[in-house]
Order: sequence, then structure tokens, then C-alpha cells
Amino acid sequence: MLRCYRCDLHIHTCLSPCADLTMSPKRIVKKARVKKLDIIGITDHNSAENVQATINAASMNNIIVWAGMEITSAEEAHLIALCDSIEAALKLQKQVYDALIPGENNEELFGKQIIVDEFDEIKGYNRRLLIGATTLTIEQIAKAVHDNSGVLVASHVDRESYSIIGQLGFIPQNLCLDAVEISPNMTIKEAERKIPETTKYPMITSSDAHFLKEIGNATTSFLLNQPTIKELHMALHHKAGRKIILES
Repeated sequence: MLRCYRCDLHIHTCLSPCADLTMSPKRIVKKARVKKLDIIGITDHNSAENVQATINAASMNNIIVWAGMEITSAEEAHLIALCDSIEAALKLQKQVYDALIPGENNEELFGKQIIVDEFDEIKGYNRRLLIGATTLTIEQIAKAVHDNSGVLVASHVDRESYSIIGQLGFIPQNLCLDAVEISPNMTIKEAERKIPETTKYPMITSSDAHFLKEIGNATTSFLLNQPTIKELHMALHHKAGRKIILES
């Protein structure tokens, strides 16, 4: 039976160096409950190491967590990858890690990259330069995501910085995007008017939360049979009654 799931599919944890240190799995899940979310996407920069902890933290709270990451392409465009399992996300993570520009994170400059468990206990620190770009092109990222049965979304396409349109000036015609994301700074209607190119793709909104107060600031609801990535793909492409239900 189809039902409506309210989702925020772009949330960073304290693993992302630009995220607030309070963005721990337990606190994120608690805030998601307050905001009456059904599904959240954990999408740290170039890493999925805090996804399992968030899944564990959400397991007793009726919140579904989709495994993902926000990958930075060689063109310095941000792309959201959402995977159908933690195993698929970690497989994709290995490809991303292998392609990261060499370097070590500068905590004073970029912020800490904290790996935690479901109880918000610190397990370690990721020393990679997660804030940096990979050597993967946009097309290579799209292939890697789809080879892992994932969904690919172009991040915050209405922004000048680190968006595919901001970096390239356009969306490559043959790029296999599943959707484009509009940030909380603009409504879907405004994006359709100001960025006509976005209307060629399914459009979603999400918070890109780096602080607890931002979680759920922009959401998209989907009519799904089950809360799975396969069902999300069907909804993005309006198959078998699955569909997007945009919220203001």
C-alpha cells in the first residue's frame, strides 16, 4: 500500500568538517523526530563513516536512514549519492577515498572530522581531506553511483558555489541525473522561473543541514510502497503510482 514519507535527504554529521560538532547521530535522530520526518539521508562530504551509527541511533525511533554521501567531483561540483544499503555506500566510499586529492585535514582551517557511534561517543577522527575534491569527473561519479544501484542528485543547483550549474554553467545533456536539489534559499517555483534548465529533471528540496536547527528546514515527501532507494527511484520518475509530493 502506498503511503507518504516526509524526507530530508541531505544532512551532514560531525564527520563533515564544515558541520557543527553537535551534529551527532543521536541528536540528528532526535531532531528528525521533532520535525516529524520519516526518512533522512546522511550525506557527509566524501565519506559514509557515520552512516551506520545514525542507522543504529534511529533503529528505535521510527526514523529510516538512507546511506549516502555528498561527493565533490573533479569540477568541484557537489553530487548527492543515496545507496540502497550501507554495504553499497561503503563500496562507493572506497572509490571516493581512492580518488580523493591527497592531503590531510587541517582542523584549525576546516574543522574536525569526527567519527562517532550511535551513543555519540567519539570513535576516532578521519584525517583525509574530505572537504576537498576528488579526481572523479561528474560522469564518472554518475556511473559509480548507478553501478552501486544508487540514486544521484545534483546538490543545491540554485547556488553559485559548488553546484553543477555554478561550476560548469550548465547541466551536461547526457548526464544521468535522477534529480536536482533546490536549496532552502529558493522555492521550486522560483527555480523553475529563474533556472529553466532544472525543469528537465525531477526536482526535490532538502535542508543541506550543517546545524541541528536546519534539519527539516526544507523537505520533500514521496508516495512510496516501501522506504527503499528502489522505491525512491520509482517516485522520482513517477512509476507505478510512486511520485514526488513537494512541500512549501
